[in-house]
Amino acid sequence: MTRRLRLGMVGGGEGAFIGAVHRIAARLDDTFELVAGALSSDAARARSSAQALGLARSYADWREMASVEGAREDGIEAVAIVTPNHLHAPVAHAFMDAGIHVICDKPLAVSLAEGEALARHARDANLVFALTHTYSGYPLVRHARELVEAGEIGEVRIVQVEYAQDWLAQPVERAAGSGGANRQAVWRTDPALAGPAGCLGDIGTHAYQLAAFVSALVPASLAAEVHTFVPGRRVDDHVQAMLRYANGARGMLWASQVASGAENALRLRVYGTKAGLAFDQEEPNLLWFTPQGGEAQRLTRGRVTGTAARHATRVPPGHPEGYLEAFAQLYRDAAAQIHAREAGVAAPPESRLLTTVDDGVEGLRFVEAVLASSAAGGAWRRIERQ
Repeated sequence: MTRRLRLGMVGGGEGAFIGAVHRIAARLDDTFELVAGALSSDAARARSSAQALGLARSYADWREMASVEGAREDGIEAVAIVTPNHLHAPVAHAFMDAGIHVICDKPLAVSLAEGEALARHARDANLVFALTHTYSGYPLVRHARELVEAGEIGEVRIVQVEYAQDWLAQPVERAAGSGGANRQAVWRTDPALAGPAGCLGDIGTHAYQLAAFVSALVPASLAAEVHTFVPGRRVDDHVQAMLRYANGARGMLWASQVASGAENALRLRVYGTKAGLAFDQEEPNLLWFTPQGGEAQRLTRGRVTGTAARHATRVPPGHPEGYLEAFAQLYRDAAAQIHAREAGVAAPPESRLLTTVDDGVEGLRFVEAVLASSAAGGAWRRIERQ
């Protein structure tokens, strides 16, 4: 068995949803062992959070953690960054300076310039930089990508993606009373912490990445509008965009966190000249494939035979896999790439669907173009790529 990699975490202390998810994902396939953390910017909370997890190496400051861990013989080999968005770039740079691989929650950064600098740093340092776009870890999402690559749906004509939630339908970031404000909402609606894109950066980037991952296409231009429905909110809570692709395909993206009644409704449809695909994140063990003029085929996780889906499948057919397993897939693939990098060999082919810093940069290009288009009244905006 390949040895477990030593993992550190920045952020993710007591009460942090995404920190707990990362820890579960890192443990699920026994590829990482959490050994150190700077779990909060508050020293007392960082200490109590580490004690609750049984972490002997607790730091009050992530800069100290990067310096000390980078110098230890038994120091961490990778760091999970689960802080608010504004800290992603400075934390990642500090750990890459110390020679430590990075697993970062999305979005990559708060600006395209920050993201591009991170990509350059990762390349120059020859380090693995994984970005946790969870939904690309689902077996049937990977199978859908494989079907597109194999030409099973023909040339892609239409890409339709939507991501609807309702948790910000009310001003929960300002809620009074016994429950108080929602801590997640407080920082996610603060542009100083989340960056200039609210819903757009939080779930719009997920929708964009999923569409690009499956279709193997990125739009050449877009026309978009961001909107804020909740009075007094300082970031957008709704976004809609029309997409044009270089091959002539067309697409639409809609993301909203004020869609009352919606839970985590991420849905993708890709239509080609020969067939169409449909995936619903809330039913992740199903993928629908419908050939032109033919009957809809219900493909199930564990029964499809493609290499990509097989690699991401853990249990037999009929035993559902879901969000945590998809998240764990990214950690499994990151571990495989780190082991390969340190051995000086090529990464296993099955691990190369890991979302990376470059996917994060592409997402930030999308964010920048959407904000520019919306500011110009929804005018068409070309997405510039080097």
